[in-house]
Amino acid sequence: MAVSAFFIPSVNLMGAGALEDSVVRMSEYGYRRALIVTDPYPATLALADKVGGLLKARDIQSFVFSGVQPNPTTQNVEAGLEMLRANQCDVVISVGGGSPHDCAKGIALVAANGGKIADYEGVDRSAKPQLPLVAINTTAGTASEMTRFCIITDVSRHVKMAIVDKHTTPILSVNDPVAMATMPAGLTAATGMDALTHAVEAYVSTAATPITDACALKAVSLISASLRRAVANGQDMEAREQMAFAQFLAGMAFNNASLGYVHAMAHQLGGFYDLPHGVCNAVLLPHVEAFNAPSCAARLADVAVAMGAQASAEGALAAIRTLSADVGIPAGLTQLGVKLKDLPTLADNALKDACGLTNPIQPTHEQVVAIYRAAM
Repeated sequence: MAVSAFFIPSVNLMGAGALEDSVVRMSEYGYRRALIVTDPYPATLALADKVGGLLKARDIQSFVFSGVQPNPTTQNVEAGLEMLRANQCDVVISVGGGSPHDCAKGIALVAANGGKIADYEGVDRSAKPQLPLVAINTTAGTASEMTRFCIITDVSRHVKMAIVDKHTTPILSVNDPVAMATMPAGLTAATGMDALTHAVEAYVSTAATPITDACALKAVSLISASLRRAVANGQDMEAREQMAFAQFLAGMAFNNASLGYVHAMAHQLGGFYDLPHGVCNAVLLPHVEAFNAPSCAARLADVAVAMGAQASAEGALAAIRTLSADVGIPAGLTQLGVKLKDLPTLADNALKDACGLTNPIQPTHEQVVAIYRAAM
């Protein structure tokens, strides 16, 4: 076996009260001027204001950049970078889900390395660590608060760039279930299915190890047991906490085993149509794994067992479809506005996505188009 590396933030705070604890630690680190990166939604803006107040009490000045779109763009990164430089910030704090975290990573990476975020598309393209990044999470799905993955939409090409770089790993991640309580049911479902996709793709990845396997299967089990409850009742704090642990475990798995063609294909849907990432993953997941099944049937059978289903690849696919339907995910890509005429272009771009490199089977262009078509 080749040498493997395991990437994770050096400090990860979890549980009720983690938010307040994180500010104490930031003060101890000696930061004095923080750029808070968030989106314009009221709940996350309110949390960003709370973080700003906690920072002020510790004599840390903060500046809020709230211009992050649901699929963060190169323009969002440039605007945030301008605010960071204008205010001479020495730390970046992301507040929200995957979009603020990814945008903050882009800002922090370019702040330290120069150039433009597009210069870092691919694997480990940066020369030095990004500006210190603290990621405060409000969703249970993307795990962007603790990974080295950064997904930014290049508006000039309508393509989601996959930036996989050890230097984008935050120094501190924060998962406080209290901060997740206001997440609406639809977002809870989409991000939860995103976490399931992370776990399944990491488990069948060609770069999987015993460590990532353990993380992935436990994540699958927790998601199967808790996602329906979290969607049905956002104030169910036990379900919220279990989903926070699940998405973090899934992040540990894919951050080190990488992903596959569910993500390679979902990124194109998000970049082309500006669709929600978790929903795209949920729709594509059973179709991509049906394609992969001939080479990883035993591993998919393990996934089925973790979901409480019959130990077979077919059992896993059925359990995934049932969970997706139970939490209100659309049945197919047609409902999301995807057009048959666009499938060849989407497939072209998916074949260039770095996430596909560790898929169990390397598909042809025709096979990627066929998977998209089956998911319609």
